[in-house]
Amino acid sequence: MPATRTPESQLLATVQAATTSALARSSTPELREMLADISVGLTKQIALAAPKIFQLNRRLGSREVVKLLVVVLRSFVDSLRVKDKPDAADLIELADTLAQTYTHDSIKDIILALKEARMNGTNFFQALDSSTLYRLIRDYFDQKARYLENQHLDQKATGASSDAVGMQQLGEAAPKLLETVTQRIPDDHPNAAGIRRKLSLIKARAKRGLITPEQAEQQRAEARQVTHRNPRPDWQPSPEAQKQINRRHQLAERRAAQQDGSHSTIIQLVPAP
Repeated sequence: MPATRTPESQLLATVQAATTSALARSSTPELREMLADISVGLTKQIALAAPKIFQLNRRLGSREVVKLLVVVLRSFVDSLRVKDKPDAADLIELADTLAQTYTHDSIKDIILALKEARMNGTNFFQALDSSTLYRLIRDYFDQKARYLENQHLDQKATGASSDAVGMQQLGEAAPKLLETVTQRIPDDHPNAAGIRRKLSLIKARAKRGLITPEQAEQQRAEARQVTHRNPRPDWQPSPEAQKQINRRHQLAERRAAQQDGSHSTIIQLVPAP
């Protein structure tokens, strides 16, 4: 079963089979039907995502792009009941100007611009020339520029709001983080085990309501003061004492590594559930 052709592919095939001048002289019901099908549900977002004219120039060639624009302009002109209309040469020239001016916009933008002009009830006073057509399209792109600018500002505002929420959360978490850091007990503190037990008791008493939060904070502050040791620049271990200290540290690290190794071996031997 052959694949269903899209309105865009049908329009392109029809345009490629005709000459520019023939397309500029008059439109056909089939061409107008294809363009109407393409314009159904067309929005600025869809037009914004459509292939740009400079991309179509690379893919199809600049002449084919001009022919597509000629079809769009001719169909719009024929849909209006005005006496004086641009002729074929005017439409070809206008199509070429649009292709060179709006290279980073899409042909669907042009279709949408003319559709909005028709739906908004623009009055042409029984006459339509190339300058009026160009003005309608230019006004559309001015509105599109403002639309994109407002969209960019909305995104910036949303980003700024998210940043503000993040900063607020960081500000709320910072005191707790600082408290955790300040309550950290050095491993080489001579009374590390006793201080840890004291902090655990403070936490348990506060959780059970035996002491007030103020009393708990005061007792934690006292514990933090105990963990602080003033430097003693007037005392340094002798070389022999320093060797013994280093040897104890190495032995402790070796025992810890051996324990980690044995634990990992046990874990590897246990089958996955």
